[in-house]
Amino acid sequence: MDDLAQETCRDGAPALSPDEAETLLARLGGWTSDGQAIRRRFTVKGFARAVEMANLAAWLGNRQNHHPDVTFGWGYCEVAFTTHDAGGLTRNDFICAARLDALTA
Repeated sequence: MDDLAQETCRDGAPALSPDEAETLLARLGGWTSDGQAIRRRFTVKGFARAVEMANLAAWLGNRQNHHPDVTFGWGYCEVAFTTHDAGGLTRNDFICAARLDALTA
């Protein structure tokens, strides 16, 4: 398990440089970035599983006080993390992504 999953989100985390964000992204499997957010599309079986995945991402967001954008439908759930206050990516986004990966492993 990536050590990012052991960290806790912090209020006021600073924005990452593009190089820092790329380094952290390389530690995650299946996540992509447009420089402003990181996202992953989870493929699941059926609608109920997609709802469960969305609920898991929402639960994690509440626990970390770092809430994702979530879209879902039959057979998929897409989760995106960004830090609106920082205007882009912070370490918190990568922490939450790693934690979600650990929960779904």
